[in-house]
Order: sequence, then structure tokens, then C-alpha cells
Amino acid sequence: MSRVYNFSAGPAVLPEEVLKEAAAEMLDYRGTGMSVMEMSHRSKAFEEIITTAEQDLRDLMGIPDNYKVLFLQGGASQQFAMIPMNLMKNRVADYIITGQWAKKAAKEAEKYGKVNRIASSEDTTFSYIPDCSDLPVSEDADYVYICENNTIYGTKFKELPDTKGKTLVADVSSCFLSEPVDVTKYGIIYGGVQKNIGPAGVVIVIIREDLITEDVFPGTPTMLTYKTHADAGSLYNTPPAYGIYICGKVFKWIKAQGGLEVMKEKNEKKAKVLYDFLDQSALFKGTVEKKDRSLMNVPFVTGDADLDAKFVKEAKAAGLENLKGHRSVGGMRASIYNAMPYEGVVALVEFMKKFEEENR
Repeated sequence: MSRVYNFSAGPAVLPEEVLKEAAAEMLDYRGTGMSVMEMSHRSKAFEEIITTAEQDLRDLMGIPDNYKVLFLQGGASQQFAMIPMNLMKNRVADYIITGQWAKKAAKEAEKYGKVNRIASSEDTTFSYIPDCSDLPVSEDADYVYICENNTIYGTKFKELPDTKGKTLVADVSSCFLSEPVDVTKYGIIYGGVQKNIGPAGVVIVIIREDLITEDVFPGTPTMLTYKTHADAGSLYNTPPAYGIYICGKVFKWIKAQGGLEVMKEKNEKKAKVLYDFLDQSALFKGTVEKKDRSLMNVPFVTGDADLDAKFVKEAKAAGLENLKGHRSVGGMRASIYNAMPYEGVVALVEFMKKFEEENR
């Protein structure tokens, strides 16, 4: 069986070179006589893996010294609680609702304090990013929260909101390492890695040191306190060791490609192929306002649910996998993360052209 083009939103496509390297090291990691899956997280070999991974991520993103990098578990969804537990000192936070994940995060935060939804694009099924240049930011808000790239709806903040001096917290799960980023604009920038960086089971949190305190919500579990993990260098308990190892390999792969500037160019080139086709297609339509389109997740529809289902089925038979849209919106979605080759997007567009001719 040859490899398919995998357009899954996550767990998602990984670079083939990384998978081959991991396969070669599966039984014997660099002369240790064991797999990384089997080694102690306290061993010299693993210490080197996690230290190198952190340093490579710092290099790629230009992470300043006053930010900690934490490799945690529980996925992005656990951060929906961890963030308010650690940051809600005044028990107030502002949330910008641009999709299902921001909505879920806001709902979770309500368990710990008052949540103000200061902007939303729910009025048109999250098909755009609201204007965030002059928001009614709350005087006493502890932070302003966004989901920067919306996996389900295919929108992306091209400009960060003006938080009027308040700490910005961003979930970047589905655009992590897809382009250069100015970490200093955020208090916390975090994401689950299973979309653009590694296997499911790791969430990376990049957090400014002044936000790491012992003054947390009463009753916060030890494991849900940032200080616990920051003080222990992400080794308070057994971390998702194999996942971190693969993330480290992906960081090296991105460095070898030329870093985030090059990743952005490649991603723009890939996305252009697909968006250009959608813009002139008589059958397929993109669902997002042009100015807010994501480079990573591209939702589209035919306008006919039966035809959508036929397309997904025939695409699968042609080796184009996981094109079904999220169950909450239907239609199709092509996730074209860093590891999706340009040829994969070209193959998708060729198939769409053929399908359009046959189903007019």
C-alpha cells in the first residue's frame, strides 16, 4: 500500500522523513539498545531529547528568555480550565468567539469567574474574524482570549486584537509553526501538537514567567498549576515522552526546510492553488470571507449534501483521505498543514476539476 494524501484536521499528516527516521530508531535509539518508548524519562538520553526539542523550538520561534516552554498533557482542551485557574486573579476574562473551540474555552472559564464575550462571528456560522481594532476590553479583565486559527471554520486572525494592554492568550493548535510569530505579543501561546507538529498527546504551552505564580484558583490540582511544570522542566511526572521525541524531530525538519519564513512561503503557495480553484469553480465554493482565510484549513461545499458525500467517497478511492468536513458543519475540509506536500494539493485540485466536469 502506498502512502495516501492525508487531509485530516488532526491527528494529521507528518513529514515522511520524520516517520522514516523514527522507524529506523524504533528498536535502538542511538546505541541505547532500546526504543524511546521504553526509556526512562529521567535518563540521560531522554534529557537530551527534551532539552534539544525545547532549544530548537526556541530557535524557530525566537522565544525570549523570560518565557517558559512547557510540554504538557491533556490536549488544548485541558488548557481551557488551566488558563483561568492560573490567570483569573480578578475573576474576569474577555473572550473573542470565532468558533467552536473558543466557545468551549469560554464556557469552561465560566466555572472560575465572569466571562465577557467581547466579539463574535457566530452570526454567520463563524465565516469571518470580527474587527478587533477597538474592542470593549473590560477594565478588570485578567486576560483576553482568542483561538487564532479556527480548524473547523477555516478562519485565521491576520492581525492580533488590540487588547488595550491586557494579557493576550492564544490557542494556536492548528497554525502552530506555520509562519513566523512575535511571541512577545502574547502572555500565553499554546497548542495541541497533533495538527502541525507531532502525534496526539502533547500540548505545548509557551508562557511568560510573570504569569507563573503560586497564587492560583483555590483547589487547583497540583498537576494543573503552571508553576509545578515550570519548576520541574516539564518532568514533574512522566511526560508524553515519545510524543515529545517526534515533536523534536519535526522541529529539526522545519529548521532544515529553512525555518518559519520558508514554511510560510510554502504554505501560501499551497493554499493559493486551492483557493484560486475554489474562486473560479462553478461547483465548489469556499465558505470563508477572503480576508480571513486560513492557510491551514480550507472548508468548501457544493451546496448539495448528497454531492458532498459522493465527492468525499470518490476522493477517498482516489487516495485523497479525510476530506469530510467537521460533523458540526458538514461539507468538505482540506487541512494542508506544513507536512502536506505541494503535490498533494495539486492532486486534490486535479481531482476536484475532474469531479466538477462529471457532476455538473
